[in-house]
This record gives sequence, structure tokens and C-alpha cells, in this order.
Amino acid sequence: MRWDRFFEDLEDQLDSEWEAERAALDTEAERLRLSRVALRERLVAFVRERREIGAHLQDGTMLTGRVSQVGADWCALVAPDASGAVIVPLWALAGIAAAPDALLASIRGADPGPAVAQRMGFGFVLRDLVRRRVSVSVQLATAQTLVGTIDRAGADHLDLALHDPDAPRRADNVHGYRIVPFAAVQAVRLAAGVDLA
Repeated sequence: MRWDRFFEDLEDQLDSEWEAERAALDTEAERLRLSRVALRERLVAFVRERREIGAHLQDGTMLTGRVSQVGADWCALVAPDASGAVIVPLWALAGIAAAPDALLASIRGADPGPAVAQRMGFGFVLRDLVRRRVSVSVQLATAQTLVGTIDRAGADHLDLALHDPDAPRRADNVHGYRIVPFAAVQAVRLAAGVDLA
């Protein structure tokens, strides 16, 4: 009888050790998975969650809204008051504020999203605005805001025709031109009612 109990104890110890080893492997596998998650993938999860976040920019600006789209190196926020979409390059982000459950959901649901969106860089979305002749406000890292229409978007810069926000982009309304490196852009605001295609 004593031997039976001894072997049962040994079996229980062996089972406990196996469970502890399996838990350690699961924990290590989760750490490895988390080490490979990119910010962009978490933003894709926020799109699915349809939750409001706070985007802290490098220049100290705080934007609040719902992440509506994510490209290769940018995201679009839609303000709760429907004042228009804001395109934010990922390099301009200083941090993201969200509810604890939304943060956990974004790490659990992190994935790269559609292959097409993964290839749509910041220049791609700006070239779409060029094609549509949309008036924008470009917020710079220097805390300056330029208003006008993007005439061209190159590989790493844009050409902006400066004019009043409510004036159409015509030669007699343009009061200057500016070449802006993408690296200087903190955010591109679209007028209310203008959506990203």
C-alpha cells in the first residue's frame, strides 16, 4: 500500500513538472510573439476595435479620434466631432493613449492587415490627395501649420501651394509655395466631409 502511494506521489510530481515546463514554454512563446509585434500592427487592431485613442505627436499635440485606416507608415484618425480626418505619419507619433482593455485587445489582435495597405506609404496617400485637389492643413514639427493644396508628392517631400483654407487652388488665390520634407510633417488635416479614398 505504501509503495502505491509513493508511486502516485512520483506521478503527481512528474505531472506538476510537465505542467510547469509547458507553462514556461507557453510564456516564452508569448514573449517571443510580443517581441515581433510592430506598432503598425497594433494600429490595425485599433481599426477593428473601432475604439477612440489619443495620439500624442512629437511636437506635443494631442489628437483624439478613432483609427480608420493604416498604411505602411501612416494612420488616419477620424475625430469624434466629425471635423475631418487627420493623416499621421508613424514617425510623428510620440505615444498612444487608450483604455487598458483596448491596449490589451490591440496586442492580442495585432496583425499586419491587408497586403495592399501594407504597401501604401505616406507618399501614396498624399499622391491621392494631389489627384483629388483636396485642400489640407499640414502641421509641421516646428509647430507651424501650412494651409493649401498639395501640388506634387515625391519620394520624400511634397510641394504645397499656399492659399486660404476656404479658397480654391487657383493662381490668383495662391500666395506662396513650399517644399516640405516628409520628415517635417506631423499631421495632414483634411476638411470636414473629405474622406480618404
